[in-house]
Amino acid sequence: MSNEAFTPAYLGELNLRFARTTPLELLQWAAKAFGDKVALCSAFGPEGMVLLHLVSQLEHRMRVFTLDTGRLPPETHEVMQRCEERYGISIEVYAPDSADVHEMVRGHGINLFYKGVEQRELCCKVRKVAPLIRALEGLSAWITGLRRSQAASRQEIERLQIDADHRNIMKLNPLAGWSEQQVWEYIISHQLPYNALHDRGYRSIGCAPCTRPTNPGGDLRSGRWWWENTNWKECGLHARTVRNVSDSLVAWSAKGGENGAG
Repeated sequence: MSNEAFTPAYLGELNLRFARTTPLELLQWAAKAFGDKVALCSAFGPEGMVLLHLVSQLEHRMRVFTLDTGRLPPETHEVMQRCEERYGISIEVYAPDSADVHEMVRGHGINLFYKGVEQRELCCKVRKVAPLIRALEGLSAWITGLRRSQAASRQEIERLQIDADHRNIMKLNPLAGWSEQQVWEYIISHQLPYNALHDRGYRSIGCAPCTRPTNPGGDLRSGRWWWENTNWKECGLHARTVRNVSDSLVAWSAKGGENGAG
């Protein structure tokens, strides 16, 4: 299936078609429609555990990739290995470009993300967004664990979307309509592995310095970038980006950052 076929009208038809189907049925369709041109992106959160289990039931093995930022907690690597052993798969790991990381750290410090939203977004672009672009090369579709109830910024997502940030390939969100409770009920009922940090109050897990436990009753993603006074808790993977990584590094080098370079 070519990207040219992903018109808004066709996408609307697909969303109506799959509105009442199970996530597995959507994945089965995607596997047939895209073959080896579709892959699952997993950060090994609860939704990732569900999707890994579902794709393991497909007739043909599907590619699975992850983004290793270089700042992940060890518990994330531990559950990644458990998943590889359980499902007999080799997960493709995409890391940030070392030269980009070096330039960013040299100019703005190792923990630049604490200095302001723009610095944090720059770090996310270098460590997450750029590796994702490489991971999606050659793909016609990718699968995510996005859900509408995860955050205010995600309330309008559909099960199938055109990804305007990445060559207009198709983006599939099989769990878009699921609640957090549904996700955990599936994990428990199927005895799936999960990140040990969830047992310590972490409901959403990203990089170690940018993640902390969530207060009881708090918003799902309130433990992410908690020092920022904003409801927009996104790293750039699932939102339109303003600049590419090179442009961002050049811009911040010119400005020197809020506290100066070096």
